[in-house]
Amino acid sequence: MKKTLFAEFTAREGAEHEVSRLIRDYAAKVREEPGNLAFDVYTKASSPRAFWIFEVYEDEDAFQAHLRAPYGGPFNTALSPLIEEDASVLTFLDPAA
Repeated sequence: MKKTLFAEFTAREGAEHEVSRLIRDYAAKVREEPGNLAFDVYTKASSPRAFWIFEVYEDEDAFQAHLRAPYGGPFNTALSPLIEEDASVLTFLDPAA
């Protein structure tokens, strides 16, 4: 069963360009993971500091492999001081039908 989630966070005032650079580099790596089916990054049109990421993995194993990737920790360490939240807020999704 596919693992689908929505991650969101808000860049601190003035940090949105650095956050955008970090997430762009990170997204390129995640999209190369064998079990990744989607890693789409958005900003809210009315609030460009709000970042929304839609992620889909083949299954739970692929998601766990994503969590163990060696570039995840350094990305989160670099991101943490640049966002308003303590970490990305994750919402796990199930198909409606």
